[in-house]
Amino acid sequence: MKKLSKVQLKQQTLVLNVADALEEQARAEIPGMLQCWFDVEYHLFPGSLLLCFQFENDQALKAAEPQLLKWQKRLSAAMVKKGVILKDMRKHLTFTLKGPED
Repeated sequence: MKKLSKVQLKQQTLVLNVADALEEQARAEIPGMLQCWFDVEYHLFPGSLLLCFQFENDQALKAAEPQLLKWQKRLSAAMVKKGVILKDMRKHLTFTLKGPED
């Protein structure tokens, strides 16, 4: 794996902090939410950022779907506070049953 530059390390720290904060909130507010994980290609940041909320089963996922837009807005707001603008907030957060290894 290629070593990250100083700028990319800052981006990674920023994304980790936002993901951790959202994960903590989501676990408290959304039943069945297991973890938050993300995928990003730093040379295409922020356009390549994808945050995923993983759920324990299909029932929990379906119950949480109506809240997806609210969480997309929270991600966008959290990133703006850190100085990063997501052009289309709907592309950057999704609810899934898959884990980071899937």
